[in-house]
Amino acid sequence: MNIAIYTLTSELHDEQAVNAVTKDFLGTLGIDYELKGTDYTDYGTHALDLIYVRTGGTEGIFKRLLPQLQKQSNNPFYLLTSGKSNSLAASLEILSFLRQQQIRGEVIHGSEEYVHHRITLLERVGEARRQLKGTRLAVVGEPSDWLISSVFDRKVVADSLGIDIIDVPMTELLDVVRQMPLAAPQEQSSRAEIQQALPGAQQIYLALKYIVERHQLHGFTLRCFDLLTAVKNTGCLALAKLNAEGVVAGCEGDVPTMLSMMVTKALTGVSGFQCNPSHIDVETGEMLFAHCTIPLNMVERYEFDTHFESGIGVGIRGYMKEGPVTVFKLAGDLSRCFIAEGTLVRNEANADLCRTQQIIQLADKQQATYFLTEPIGNHHVVMPGHHKEALRELIYNKV
Repeated sequence: MNIAIYTLTSELHDEQAVNAVTKDFLGTLGIDYELKGTDYTDYGTHALDLIYVRTGGTEGIFKRLLPQLQKQSNNPFYLLTSGKSNSLAASLEILSFLRQQQIRGEVIHGSEEYVHHRITLLERVGEARRQLKGTRLAVVGEPSDWLISSVFDRKVVADSLGIDIIDVPMTELLDVVRQMPLAAPQEQSSRAEIQQALPGAQQIYLALKYIVERHQLHGFTLRCFDLLTAVKNTGCLALAKLNAEGVVAGCEGDVPTMLSMMVTKALTGVSGFQCNPSHIDVETGEMLFAHCTIPLNMVERYEFDTHFESGIGVGIRGYMKEGPVTVFKLAGDLSRCFIAEGTLVRNEANADLCRTQQIIQLADKQQATYFLTEPIGNHHVVMPGHHKEALRELIYNKV
């Protein structure tokens, strides 16, 4: 954990008594932290900075500190309080003042379990924000022609998340692919047409890896269908491998989905499965999601097939562990998002769909109607585990 705790204390209170309460209270939190006291010089440099309001009569002290703290951080102010020595009352007054100034803040107070959970969640989200800040992403080529609603706002993304998005021409990638020597791939397939396509798929992977290094990228989204005509192969294997290696790699030049995958990785450590719904049962909340690639570090096993739409190249049929999942999508202008928890019921392998197929039962079946009434594009991101609370905290308390 990377948590710093700063203190606010009125001079009217007995220092020895306050220190005793501080020791007892902080000992109940069950977290690792660094106690900074009244030295605020590095405030704003940690995953989570807490201001522990130890006593009443501290409102004026905070007001004097506020201009300095705002210069050091634009995160919400988190006021921790035990409730002893009128500290809760002071915290409420401070928070009210912040709200009047249209500054975000929150009082953290309650049972030991609640306070521990809240601090742990905020530290996790704060660490994700730090990972996102300074991230460099690219659109390789342009968004696919059919993504008519998947627009994005570079300035909003940069200002709110600290993510820079650049453009890399498709011609640059194709030049690198053609210069990349063919080599025997590490992967093997018993199907002759796939085994024949694997060297070319490996060539695309190496070329994309070169582009990532050349432009110092943390991730990209690729206009992948252009590869079908240009080099008679697909980027599915390359994206599956690069995502597993920690580089966010999306399909079809879909920027909102790339951003959703970047947020997913910052929170969970995996990029998530970019996919689109192929069937929705609004009465039961059961959905079928499918796509021809999935990060290899998200699956228990995988096998090769051809790319579904074209019937050529190498597609990935991945089998993810059944259990809790979250479906997520962030709009390209960050104006809204969709978050739904559910359960991966089973993986399927129908021949008439994109190769990785997941049957997901939404926890709230009513959320299925979102896809038919107000979807944020067609692609969504599936990640293992339930992360609704953390995603909501990251998006709505930052964007």
